[in-house]
Amino acid sequence: MDGHDGDADTSATTAELRDVDAELVADLLDGSHRALARVITRIENRSPGYRGIVGALHEHTGGADVIGVTGAPGAGKSTLVDKLAAAYRERGDTVGVVAVDPSSPYTGGALLGDRIRMASNVGDMDVFFRSMSARGQLGGLSMATADAVKALDAFGKDTVIIETVGAGQNEVDIVRTADTVAVLVQPGSGDDVQTLKAGILEIGDVFVVNKADMDGADRTLAELEEMVHRRESPTKGLDTGHHGFETPDGPDDTDAETDSEANADRPTEWTPDVLGTVAKTGEGVEALIDAFDAHAQYLRESGTLDRTQRERYAEEIRTLVRSDIGSLATAAIDRRGGIDTLAERVRRRETDPYSVAAAIVDPIASCAGDDDETVTGKRDDAATDDRGIGRDDE
Repeated sequence: MDGHDGDADTSATTAELRDVDAELVADLLDGSHRALARVITRIENRSPGYRGIVGALHEHTGGADVIGVTGAPGAGKSTLVDKLAAAYRERGDTVGVVAVDPSSPYTGGALLGDRIRMASNVGDMDVFFRSMSARGQLGGLSMATADAVKALDAFGKDTVIIETVGAGQNEVDIVRTADTVAVLVQPGSGDDVQTLKAGILEIGDVFVVNKADMDGADRTLAELEEMVHRRESPTKGLDTGHHGFETPDGPDDTDAETDSEANADRPTEWTPDVLGTVAKTGEGVEALIDAFDAHAQYLRESGTLDRTQRERYAEEIRTLVRSDIGSLATAAIDRRGGIDTLAERVRRRETDPYSVAAAIVDPIASCAGDDDETVTGKRDDAATDDRGIGRDDE
């Protein structure tokens, strides 16, 4: 099997690790940066056996705080991540950085032009930096990114920072990997702030107006403050002194005792911070790290972290299953002459798309133990029932 077929490498379980892979895992866990780099390369290339390696590392994960930094191009993400890494090192934390770059339309590789802005930590072995290709993913993330984060986590990094491609609302998939998400906005970005209203506002745990020394920064900060508090409650006052833990009805209700009793069993909610930074000088970086720490504490103490991790792993399982079944279906299509051949048969009215799909999927469903009714039949029934359209008797 070549690297291209790595995603179909379903046979490599932890128990079946080859000796060379088991040695690689052991070296990574012993703190070898060379082994860490080799593992991430295997992950990014989806090389044969990579799934077994990631599976073996899984039990050693869970110790790192994973922070996502996203925002529109030009917001200063790379410079800010560089300063964040340096600040974490100053307090004694080890850091891993995964910078997800746009993919070249010709080679599929990452475009690394912005990496020159991450030079201040060069030579520090406790800052491990890796630039990865977005692999064509709309949100700038791929499954390889999540697996690379696991490798850094298992290695023992205290903090892992993911810097994503600036791709607008499609960045929302970062929540599937990061525990805390920082959304960067440039001063005077009226259009960007409007875009936030359309979706990306929902994912931010901290909002950052970078380049806060520029004209328009105060206005952008105020707009974000208003948006954050409207997200929490359309009727809430705009007093921004509150931070962190908050009940859904807010802390300023008139009948405090009644609200206290009513809110006793309600989960607390996180009110995102809105901060200004000047990444070039490092201004505001310490306050930003404090906000990250506060959010991490909130996740642990509120029980939100357990819930989000379950949701994250559920989505990961679904993604892997869909990918594997898709690979099986693609192989089945190839065995039948390829998609162009099948499409030509449909064009000639020799068959129809539903029959072709059933011929491909039914054997897979049968192997999965679905003996009573084919998956395609179930979907067909569900679709017609939803529309209220009956099916012809067969």
